[in-house]
Amino acid sequence: MFSKTLDYSQVPSPCFVLDEARLRRNMEILDDIQKRGNVKIICALKGYSFWRSFPLIRQYLAGATASSLNEARLAKEEMGKEVHVFAPVYEDDEIDQILACAGHITFNSFSQWQRFKDKTLAAGVSAGIRVNPQYSTVETDLYNPCGKFSRLGVTEAEFKPELLDGIEGLHFHALCEQDADALEGVLKAFEQHFGKYLPQMKWVNFGGGHHITRKDYHREELVRILNDFHSRYPHLNVIMEPGEAVGWQTGELVASVGDIVHNEMDIVILNVSISAHMPDCLEMPYRPTVTGAGMPGEKKFTYKLTGNSCLAGDQLGDFSFDEPLKVGDKIIFEDMIHYTMVKTTFFNGVRHPSIGKFDEQGKFHLLHKFTYEQFKDKL
Repeated sequence: MFSKTLDYSQVPSPCFVLDEARLRRNMEILDDIQKRGNVKIICALKGYSFWRSFPLIRQYLAGATASSLNEARLAKEEMGKEVHVFAPVYEDDEIDQILACAGHITFNSFSQWQRFKDKTLAAGVSAGIRVNPQYSTVETDLYNPCGKFSRLGVTEAEFKPELLDGIEGLHFHALCEQDADALEGVLKAFEQHFGKYLPQMKWVNFGGGHHITRKDYHREELVRILNDFHSRYPHLNVIMEPGEAVGWQTGELVASVGDIVHNEMDIVILNVSISAHMPDCLEMPYRPTVTGAGMPGEKKFTYKLTGNSCLAGDQLGDFSFDEPLKVGDKIIFEDMIHYTMVKTTFFNGVRHPSIGKFDEQGKFHLLHKFTYEQFKDKL
């Protein structure tokens, strides 16, 4: 929830700003679930990677989960606790460094497992396979890990039990901003398709998408589901890796009105870009909450809020206000510290393409290669 007690006049514009008091509240909720549900909760950096807050987070959570070498390094260096890694594909020039950071690693396919099995076992890293339970109630295809033709996880038809030697865990991820009842449905499908392999495993990862810190999330139901699962498989360590639930409603993006133009209606040009700084608002799409604003026509003055890039579609939508806006007014976008902030930098920590050229004699020159330090400095 947006804090009305904070003095946003201190905040420069534009600026992502975190409220540590709200972050601690989320940590206390997650820690309560860990204790009562006998589950290990780790922070998914793809959803929340504000590493300067890790000293607070590591007081409560067991560690972090990474989706790239950059994130794995960040988790090891700044969280300093358990590091779990999953990526759809690992590459030869990065796998050694990833294994040096990780305590657990999940492979997306048996071909990837076979390719890196020897190195993984030699490094003493606990290995898992991601599976696709082929069940999900996620409504937006873009965010549905178990949708048709999904590349994420092994389906039952493609599962190869003869290649499980060395595998200690199974991992599924099928949720997106969902409640405990969605997990219960996925868990039923997971056990139906892959439950026969659980007796030989040491751990199971329930993935992310658990909206545990949301006000109306059914936390008692989650504790029941977790304890019921433990009663069936008491030997398994259970892991959950929410990202959004860590940073849920803990901070804002503070922007300002740069100009107001008119074309059939009043149009505000902000000093931020929806395309560059809030890409999830375009790709989802979803309508963020703007402090003090209402739906079009709900309040006296309606404006279209737009970004400052040259992209014609750099628009957020129509919002209404009690008072007319003027140049310099601050516009506060609520709940921007998790996925929105991550996506405006290096999403998933994936490495950016290097930049090079061929000169007129056909000789290649590498002009720039992005570094881990550049990834870290942007967070």
